[in-house]
Amino acid sequence: MFYDHQSIEKKWQKFWEENQTYKTENKTDKPKFYVLDMFPYPSGAGLHVGHPLGYIASDIYARFKRHQGFNVLHPVGYDSFGLPAEQYAIQTGTHPAITTEQNINRYEEQLRKIGFSFDWSREVRTSDASYYQWTQWIFIELFHSWYNKNTDKAESIETLVEHFSKFGTENLSAVQNDELNFTAEDWKNASELDQQDILLNYRLAYRAETTVNWCPALGTVLANDEVKDGKSERGGFPVFQKKMMQWSMRITAYSERLLQGLKTLDWPQPLKDSQEYWIGKSQGAAVKFNVSGIDEQIEVFTTRPDTIFGATFMVLAPENPLVEKLTTPEQKTEVENYIEETSKKTERDRMADVKNVSGAFTGSYAVNPFTGKNIPIYISDYVLMGYGTGAVMAVPAHDERDHRFAKKFGLEIINVIENDFDIQEESYDSKDSVCVNSEFLNGMNYNDAKAKIISEIEKMGIGHGTTNYRQRDAIFSRQRYWGEPVPVYYKEGMPYTLPVSALPLELPEVEKYLPTEDGDPPLGNAKNFAWDETNQKVVAVDLIDEKTVFPIELSTMPGWAGSSWYFLRYMDPKNTEVFADKNLTDYWGQVDLYIGGSEHATGHLLYSRFWNMFLKDRNYINHDEPFQKLINQGMILGMSAFVFRIDGTNQFVSKNLAKDYTTQKIHVDVSLLKGTSDELDLEKFKNWRSEFADAEFVLEDGKYITEREVEKMSKSKYNVVNPDDICEEYGADCLRLYEMFLGPLEQSKPWNTQGLSGVYGFLKKFYNLYYNGDVFEVSEEEPTKEEYKVLHTLIKKVFSDIDQFSFNTSVSSFMIAVNEFQKLKTNKRKILEALAIVVSPYAPHISEELWEQLGHQTSIEFEKFPEFDEKYLVEDEIEYPVSFNGKMRFKLTLPADLSAQEIEEAALKDVRVLQQLAGNNPKKIIIVPKKIINIVI
Repeated sequence: MFYDHQSIEKKWQKFWEENQTYKTENKTDKPKFYVLDMFPYPSGAGLHVGHPLGYIASDIYARFKRHQGFNVLHPVGYDSFGLPAEQYAIQTGTHPAITTEQNINRYEEQLRKIGFSFDWSREVRTSDASYYQWTQWIFIELFHSWYNKNTDKAESIETLVEHFSKFGTENLSAVQNDELNFTAEDWKNASELDQQDILLNYRLAYRAETTVNWCPALGTVLANDEVKDGKSERGGFPVFQKKMMQWSMRITAYSERLLQGLKTLDWPQPLKDSQEYWIGKSQGAAVKFNVSGIDEQIEVFTTRPDTIFGATFMVLAPENPLVEKLTTPEQKTEVENYIEETSKKTERDRMADVKNVSGAFTGSYAVNPFTGKNIPIYISDYVLMGYGTGAVMAVPAHDERDHRFAKKFGLEIINVIENDFDIQEESYDSKDSVCVNSEFLNGMNYNDAKAKIISEIEKMGIGHGTTNYRQRDAIFSRQRYWGEPVPVYYKEGMPYTLPVSALPLELPEVEKYLPTEDGDPPLGNAKNFAWDETNQKVVAVDLIDEKTVFPIELSTMPGWAGSSWYFLRYMDPKNTEVFADKNLTDYWGQVDLYIGGSEHATGHLLYSRFWNMFLKDRNYINHDEPFQKLINQGMILGMSAFVFRIDGTNQFVSKNLAKDYTTQKIHVDVSLLKGTSDELDLEKFKNWRSEFADAEFVLEDGKYITEREVEKMSKSKYNVVNPDDICEEYGADCLRLYEMFLGPLEQSKPWNTQGLSGVYGFLKKFYNLYYNGDVFEVSEEEPTKEEYKVLHTLIKKVFSDIDQFSFNTSVSSFMIAVNEFQKLKTNKRKILEALAIVVSPYAPHISEELWEQLGHQTSIEFEKFPEFDEKYLVEDEIEYPVSFNGKMRFKLTLPADLSAQEIEEAALKDVRVLQQLAGNNPKKIIIVPKKIINIVI
């Protein structure tokens, strides 16, 4: 029978949509299971075949869980704010909402074509006001919260105000920017403005001056992962370090909880390690060094206070506010030049460059509190303002970068630790270190020396033992248009949140999407974007009088804002009263399975955990962590093609002749190759781009052969394969099976379109099991023992594979089983119904079609997954290898339930055994039941 994949797939995709087959009910007696893919960003390029890999895996698991009787939540939506749409708007004048809508429609068309079992009725988009209303609400809740160290959770800012009113800062244990000390009387006597300024020191969403990645060409702050080699990833524009007033989220309050929570999660260990390193917990001491001749102190955090005797200089981050105070007139020019150079490097670049050290001397000296020596104070880009205090005591004998710095600037190196850090070997073992060259600590081991120094530091009143975290608060401002407006207005320069009743604060229309002439963000171009406090509404900016009408925040939220809580909105996406009903967040709870890329380890995944913990603290949800099990899928790689252009010409030389010329290697679109070969279609190439229209070619054997290379699949490398083309030629079921067949889910693997034909051949065989020629023919006869054995071998394997996410081996098992059934000429209903269900999570369209042909009126989706029965795999007979003096001569088939004595008796009656014995009695007979028979003669 002809397997018409196009008509079958269109038919069932229409059926699923019309019948809302995958719509999930919230009220059910079934156990729940929540399967989620990481939020896709809809780009104009649409999907290539690499994108669906994780979606196919999650879809298989979701379908499998439905077969097991679970109420499965498997939603989809779009992370639809972002810089690409805004850049397109700047270039073309097209509103980002228009391009975003077009891109989403394209994505949805492609996703539906691949047959995903998403509950489309729950779709969310972060750029819809009905969604970002609740992102703004969460921001307001964060603004009106503080972190109480005593209760170890976030609380309403009202409880902090109450504490101030009764006790001032006495007995207050809070996470804050600066240490403040005042009485209850001071608080009560403070002005409204001063009180708000104090509270801003404690709020979980706050404003502060922060060093950011500033891209003048884009007119916005960029996240670290948006900057590559000192330039913006989008556009390749220069990026500089700049201090700006920015909104920040106090994620550092949750550092310890974020660390401890990792222990409860079923995540890949490398991903956990990334978060643990990013949070960077370390224990040591905070120590203050006096500055010689100036009434200033430099505070450092050190994990090795026992090495303080070896501190021979200090290094400040170029951004440290103390630099200006400490720089002498003689050193001013050198220091300012160095700061200018450093501003061109991102923090990531500075952290990565461990070999090259640079710096400038401030001209000032600090006093080592234990040696009394004056030690020079330098600035260097290897010290970062955001880590610790933005200053380090440099111990060059025991720190590699300090050692390099000391060598470069000719500074003193004093060894105070034995068996600690060998600069040549670059090895470190703190447990073996012993203090030497110091009468105070001589002969002590690391732990005793550390404890004694911390005790002495505290006695001297210059510091204390403490725990530090590398993680910094997350910058929450972007000078962009296409993002969530921050629901804040400013009165006398102090931020106040809009009332919840005013939400959503919608994005205003602007004439252009660039910063204003005064350098304000794009929202500064809006004509209607001011807050009328009296009438509680947004009004024209011309009405701002700083009395009743005030300016609104012009920055927007970062991309990670909406994606930090979207998994909760899926639980109750249409609710207009709350972000999600608590009964539903209790029911759905954590995401049971989350699939996505490892590149989000220290971004989205960390921020989502932070927001989830905050919402739990404030009693809006009851689960501690958002994602219980997480799997990082690998990449599908593309096979790129290259041509070789002879330098200075428009001549192109074939691959094997290129060594004889000086050439430039250029990516070429893989669609320009002839069929599945490496040969370039010369006419297509000339028509591809105008600059190649008059190209000339140096051929080999009359052909132009391209070079091929496996790389990341990317539009910029011209090696993408469109899934629409695959679905058209081979079908969505074939695409799904093939992507799983390529290899283990977590590994990256190259795409090879030629491999599709083998999988397509399997689908045709599978389809035709149910047909006798062109006639659908299924027997009601009882299957044979052998047929049951093949089926239950498959059930056992697929059940195990899906449970372990080994989808590639399941596809192999399907092929083996179908081949076996073909040999057995299987057409029994009991076999073929079960087979259709087992295959359906992987290839749902063909399975639905066969299920209908089998006479069923309902979807196969909710049929119970066949249960494995061990009895069908128990052998009735055993084929024993019979050996004489250890050499196998033939095989003897005997009943499986015989005892060793019965096996021996049966063997000695076999004519072949008698022939081998030739009338002699065996010396010994070794029987291993169900294994071997060995006769010694």
